Amino acid sequence: MALAPPAPAHAAPADAQPLHMIVPLAPGTTADLAARLFGRHFSQALGRPVVVENQPAASGVPATAQIVRGARDGSVLGMVASNHVINRAMGKALPFDPLTGVAPITVIGSFPLVLVAVPSLPVAGAQDLIALARARPGVLNYGSGGTGSLLHLAVELLRAEAGGFDVQHVPYNGTAQMTADLLRQQVQFGFLSVTVATPLIRSGKLRALGVSTRERSALLPRVPTLAEQGLPGYSFDAWLALVAPAGLPPQLVARYHALAQEALASTEVRDALARQGMTFIGNSPAQAAAFLASEMDKHTALVRQSGAALE
Repeated sequence: MALAPPAPAHAAPADAQPLHMIVPLAPGTTADLAARLFGRHFSQALGRPVVVENQPAASGVPATAQIVRGARDGSVLGMVASNHVINRAMGKALPFDPLTGVAPITVIGSFPLVLVAVPSLPVAGAQDLIALARARPGVLNYGSGGTGSLLHLAVELLRAEAGGFDVQHVPYNGTAQMTADLLRQQVQFGFLSVTVATPLIRSGKLRALGVSTRERSALLPRVPTLAEQGLPGYSFDAWLALVAPAGLPPQLVARYHALAQEALASTEVRDALARQGMTFIGNSPAQAAAFLASEMDKHTALVRQSGAALE
């Protein structure tokens, strides 16, 4: 989707080549929304078209490979999410290094996941779910967006923090089908992003059992965190980062970082992403690089701790 610039007077000289914003996630996701918001701002500021490309297949690996192989002339950017490091943490063979293959520009922000269950499951909170799973080992099942996805690891962390319980994992190719099967009660519980979960909880189609982050979500202020429910070590969130191919000249990294800061300061962008439950970060390129490295370490440790494995 091309975002045509209005060519404001203060913009840099127009470039005939479009800027490609590659998103390794599906249309309609928070990453997609952020890419379109940032793309609109960049297009206006630079006086050049921005094309947002959604490529969610294969856990986003082909899309990320395209970002990594992109030209070092500023014509390719990527809006990546937590799976950028989770894929490597899970031991997937990748045609790139998630840390050295990109030039981080900024981590835009993070947002919580929500543990949800079908209304027919006799549970009101996380401890109820844990107790039921222990009473019926191997009977309950949960859905995720795929083996090694964020939603898979969120449950693995729950199992590890609770001291273990036996449930069946049902991996899907993305969250849309998983959500549909939750609503059809083909799977009984799982984690969803706060924006997907909130309307389903408010309508009574799903029951909220807990929020994954340290603080409660502004979108669901009455839903306690998992840490509040006797799992003090539980803290897990999703995040978005703006990146470019490694080797992008420092002046272009600085230029895109400044534009990203402008976008994050705009009312349009902040309001739209706040409605997605986002907590804003907007750090420097060096801080973003350190963040990606720390997230890689965190998820690698979680995979080892939980025993999560490719299936």
